[in-house]
Amino acid sequence: MYNKIIKLIIAFGLIAYAVYQFTEGYIGNGIMLILLSLIFVFLYFKNEFILLAFLRLRKQDFEGAKKWLDKIKNPESALVKKQQGYYNYLHGIMVSQSNMNEAEKYFKKAISLGLSMKHDIAMAKLNLAGIAFSKRRKQEAQKLLTEAQKLDKQGMLTEQIKMMKENMKRAQMPNQHFGSGGSIRAQKRRG
Repeated sequence: MYNKIIKLIIAFGLIAYAVYQFTEGYIGNGIMLILLSLIFVFLYFKNEFILLAFLRLRKQDFEGAKKWLDKIKNPESALVKKQQGYYNYLHGIMVSQSNMNEAEKYFKKAISLGLSMKHDIAMAKLNLAGIAFSKRRKQEAQKLLTEAQKLDKQGMLTEQIKMMKENMKRAQMPNQHFGSGGSIRAQKRRG
């Protein structure tokens, strides 16, 4: 993995050499070098390991995604701000299967660093709402769920949001039993 500044230096070096090739009359070489420099510019904005981790997550391969993310040794120096957000977002998704406290930290950091797409922010807020609800912070969960619903313009998360709201309503309902009470077995013994 190249540092983000090294990627830009390589891209500018390739563009400078492409200009030299143009002046020497080697137009094909110059075009090829400019196309090659565009790869490094693309990788400056989209980290290659984060892209590979996303591909692994699409296949539900959490171990493979973790392996790719672990190759990023120092995210602060190797990644731009939005990439750091996605780095934390991916870690939050993977850790949410086992450790909710750590996942909450990753999701909050991802939101604070920023994510490019609205549905990614909505997904992070939905996960935070689920974590807050499981920790019995219902007002915070309700607020995060409302924010996630506002951000979900394409309706990709409507089913999950609907399920979360139903679970919240079920948890708020009083646990009272009217009538003779007790279990069915106890009712049969009485009468």
